[in-house]
Amino acid sequence: MIFDTLRAAIAAERPVALATIIMGQPLGAKLLLDPVGPSMGSLGDKALDAQVRADALALLDAEISESRSYSSTHGDVSVLIEAYPSPPHLIIVGAVHTAIPLTTCAKQLGFRVTVIDPRATFATQERFPDADALIVEWPDEILPTLRLDRSTYVAVLTHDPKLDDPAVRIALRYPVRYIGAIGSVKTQAKRKQALLEAGVSPADLERIHGPIGLPLGSKTPAEIAIAILAEMIAVRRGKQP
Repeated sequence: MIFDTLRAAIAAERPVALATIIMGQPLGAKLLLDPVGPSMGSLGDKALDAQVRADALALLDAEISESRSYSSTHGDVSVLIEAYPSPPHLIIVGAVHTAIPLTTCAKQLGFRVTVIDPRATFATQERFPDADALIVEWPDEILPTLRLDRSTYVAVLTHDPKLDDPAVRIALRYPVRYIGAIGSVKTQAKRKQALLEAGVSPADLERIHGPIGLPLGSKTPAEIAIAILAEMIAVRRGKQP
């Protein structure tokens, strides 16, 4: 039953963690943990279940699997915690020049890539042959219909406040791991002031990476794409730039 649920969660791209006692008693006992749903199974001790749940959810968020030692009513135990995060998903707002190499390179890193732009002449299969999905819609309308979780990365690239600012505002409503927005320091300040006046909290504004990408001195679209991906990798691996 636990393995059926685990397989279903993986197939549905729903993050879960599986804890198994690999040393101690009851040997082989399993606990399946869902960040937003009920747990399944038990490690034979309610207090141990609660402790492992807290640790497993932290490991799941960090995309790390490892074994840990605990004390329970049955004695000392070692528990293997296996994390099954959702596949990484990059959502690019703006089918601009930088988005083309960003899509190609992100695919090499294992990201699923979705490109959103209401301008049909930009968001074409010919320009983005590597994209998993091309969506010709206004970003603030389509974003809430997509998976926006801890495995989601949002890069906002159009340079058009009509597209960029609403997209950032929507993304901030969800626990996405990364939000990057293109534009100069002056543009970032103007955007943050507009978002603040729209009701976004100062804490949420701190989640925006802007100007987007690590400061590598990038000039070409390909170089800017690399800087963006480098920043995304740093965030994913817990090395906040």
